[in-house]
Amino acid sequence: MLLESKTAIVYGGGGAIGSAVATAFAREGARVFLAGRSRPALDGVAEVIRGTGGIAEAAVVDAVDRAAVEAHAAAVAGAGTGIDIAFNATSNDDLQGTPLTDMRYDDFLRPVTKSLTAHFNIATAVGRHMAARGTGAILVMAGGREAIPGLGGAHVAWAALAGLCRQLAAELGPSGVRVAWLLSPGSPEPGAGAREDGGPGDPDAAGTLLGRRPAYGDVANAAAFLASDWARTMTAAEVNITGGAVVD
Repeated sequence: MLLESKTAIVYGGGGAIGSAVATAFAREGARVFLAGRSRPALDGVAEVIRGTGGIAEAAVVDAVDRAAVEAHAAAVAGAGTGIDIAFNATSNDDLQGTPLTDMRYDDFLRPVTKSLTAHFNIATAVGRHMAARGTGAILVMAGGREAIPGLGGAHVAWAALAGLCRQLAAELGPSGVRVAWLLSPGSPEPGAGAREDGGPGDPDAAGTLLGRRPAYGDVANAAAFLASDWARTMTAAEVNITGGAVVD
């Protein structure tokens, strides 16, 4: 197993991406701590993980509350041997579909402020614990290299997160801590008429070279690899899982 005996925190663990990533981490042997704002959603994911033989615990944590993030990270680190992995899948409360020229500034800025605040809080809190042990991986969904109209402040937020990750990687790298991000074009919604694997039937897959977008499981598998020792030399790096929507 890729993550055997690792301790992972998944922020936003009750959401679509967070739950998929948490499940994959547990499948690969990690002890998973789910953090988020919705207790019922978190408990539901934890129950699924435990039902398949995994180890999971849930806690209500608002990622924009720095004190709460600090306290939770300290509790997780103190519950075992430390923190090996942190994955940020928190939402950014963005408004999409409105051109920037018609958008209120507050609606534009909200996802930028929220996502950067959340990831700064998460990365600095877990980063200190990881640096003290000389190992760790901090991961987030980011990028911002697409050119897609109607994304509002979300696109700017993703680009800013990539910049934050590069800075964190430069400062935490000497302590053995990696910081990286996954670039995704979004995943097809199950039951919305598109196949869950992102294949034919997904109208948003037309702009990809493979004709498909990543399913949540694809995102989770890429995250498990990036969190593992198999990716131990990857930092300040982007993993492109866009199916060719963005060409490197």
